[in-house]
Amino acid sequence: MKILLICNSNSSISQMVEGFLKSFDLDLEVYSAGTQPSKAIHPIAIEVMQEDFIDISKNSTKHVNDYLHESFDYAITFNHDTNKPYPIFSGEVKNKINMNFDDPDEAIGSDDEIRNIYRRIRDEIKNSFFKFYKQISEQKDEKYG
Repeated sequence: MKILLICNSNSSISQMVEGFLKSFDLDLEVYSAGTQPSKAIHPIAIEVMQEDFIDISKNSTKHVNDYLHESFDYAITFNHDTNKPYPIFSGEVKNKINMNFDDPDEAIGSDDEIRNIYRRIRDEIKNSFFKFYKQISEQKDEKYG
């Protein structure tokens, strides 16, 4: 199963989702990209994922256009601001899903407060995507017996 995760900066949320999905099932092909990718993954995203024993420090940010000539079973887009449209992917996709999470990159406060916001969002992502993974696994089992 091939999954593309798309957000704006590709520095936190999509990277964390990629890390979790790959940890759930090594057979999943998971890629993340941004419409305006940052230069690097946010260091606090790396830190809080390591607390959950997932290493995303070797990941890099990518542009969504890098994947236009590939096909995917799922394209999952993330939006943090309900007043803005979801990122667009014009490549070949069987299933498109839009999801919302708060943007941890916009967190303000002390270092501890910001880390706690990242941890909360990390845990929300983990719970949401474990449910998603269970759902697609059941569909795959039904399809392929």
